[in-house]
Amino acid sequence: MPIRTDERPQTGAEQHRAWWKEGSAYQIYPASFWDSTGSDIGDLKGIISKVDYLKLLGVDIVWLFPIFESSQIDMIDPQCGSIEDVDVLKVELHGRDMKLVLDLVMNHTSDQHEWFKQSRSSKDNEYRDWYTWKKPKFDAQGNRQPPNNWQSHFQARTSTPEKEAHGSSTRGEYYLHLYCKEQPDLNWETPAVQRAVHETVRFWLNRGVDGFRIDVINFVSKDQAFPDSDGKVRYPGTEFYAAGPRLHEYLQELGFTLEEYDAFSVGEMPCVTDTHEIIKSVQSGRGELNMIFHFELRVSWTSTTARAVTRFGNDDPAYRAQSAKMLALFLGFQSGTLSAYQGQELGMHNMPKEWSMDEYKDVDCLTHWKAITDHATPSELAAFRAEYRNKSRDNARTPMQWDATAPHGGFSLLLDDAVDTREPQPRLGRQRRRPSGRPGVRVPLLEGAVLAARRQLADALADERVFAYLRASSAAGGGRGERVAVVCNFSAYVVVWEGLPGRVCEVVLSTTGKGVEDFEGGRVQLSPYEAVAVLC
Repeated sequence: MPIRTDERPQTGAEQHRAWWKEGSAYQIYPASFWDSTGSDIGDLKGIISKVDYLKLLGVDIVWLFPIFESSQIDMIDPQCGSIEDVDVLKVELHGRDMKLVLDLVMNHTSDQHEWFKQSRSSKDNEYRDWYTWKKPKFDAQGNRQPPNNWQSHFQARTSTPEKEAHGSSTRGEYYLHLYCKEQPDLNWETPAVQRAVHETVRFWLNRGVDGFRIDVINFVSKDQAFPDSDGKVRYPGTEFYAAGPRLHEYLQELGFTLEEYDAFSVGEMPCVTDTHEIIKSVQSGRGELNMIFHFELRVSWTSTTARAVTRFGNDDPAYRAQSAKMLALFLGFQSGTLSAYQGQELGMHNMPKEWSMDEYKDVDCLTHWKAITDHATPSELAAFRAEYRNKSRDNARTPMQWDATAPHGGFSLLLDDAVDTREPQPRLGRQRRRPSGRPGVRVPLLEGAVLAARRQLADALADERVFAYLRASSAAGGGRGERVAVVCNFSAYVVVWEGLPGRVCEVVLSTTGKGVEDFEGGRVQLSPYEAVAVLC
């Protein structure tokens, strides 16, 4: 459709507004957030006890990592709590004007789920096609082979013989799993599967949940020919399911259910290379998803990645707090919905360098390590260990550090030393009681100030060491609106930067306490890992 050049563009205040567009989300990994019972495992009651802290931080949306038993999508893990605990958490959050978002896995279940047990027990019952089962191929010597050459995201193949996984063979077939063999993929081609998933969505929406983050939602549609891959992609086979033939049909049906409740959805969509497929998934008027997590540019830190301070800042004690504050300001003024992960506001860093492989829990790392230990050289093994320390999901799942005076950061007095961080971490109590050692605000207070500034300014040059961007809006009548310049020094060096677009009228936030007088025209001197946000 041609663009009418005589139409005045909408100002920020006139554009469609939604709580999920302007809110700030905080992801909680319940098992490591706070243990209220002394069981060594964080729980829902622990989260409930920290709701006031989340409100003080400025959080709008609380997003819980999966809390379901054995990857089931309709039962709460007893170690985490109960359905009644979810109800209480919802009431406590809603009473403080915060939203509750749950994490649902719709692509696969546990192999311990009753659906899968029934499916593998017979080729004739009602669950026979709830998962994808295929007969084996046979090579020239008559040896059984998997149905195709697709590779799992965690293991070498996506198809596992039933007998190998479960010790017996009723169907004599392979089942599809894009991740672990304990996580068989649901067959969305079966209408009963879609109905069951939609019933689960309605169950939680009827209890007052505000929306869902949906794990690998783009994997639910597979090319039903299940052809061999040519091996040119990182995970062979993704070209046949990363944006499968019925994906948008499934998303629109799901979107119709969510729309009945005015509920929010954000889908995780890895491995999609066609930008048109991405745009269609979130395009206004198509009725699919509200947002997606895409991975061409890492803009969110969650429980499935390394800690932001270690990966993108500097976790050396001399720069840890300062780089944590810089990253908070850097992210806080980006467009889109901010998603922060527990402990990010404290500047928590990765697990200790000295951790042995026996202390890793991440199945992705452990599977890879098992596959390479017999043939890799010592230097290669050391390189892989360094890679794990940067990228393992274990980094983000160490206990939240609540109290500087208590063992294990106050997470639990009974916590096993095997999962303790041992290396000193920034802790909430210490950050509240004393300055960070440098001028400016403390890390948690800066995170809260960033979230507040995002709400206040909702309408609102490439460099080797400095990342800077300008957010601008038009005023009513077409005049100039507010312009916010955000300048971040991603280095351990003092940098003089001259790219500011004019005179600084106001310093919105500064990690080191700068004032207007510190800016001379378009020029500013930045300390290591310093960040500023200014009106100009």
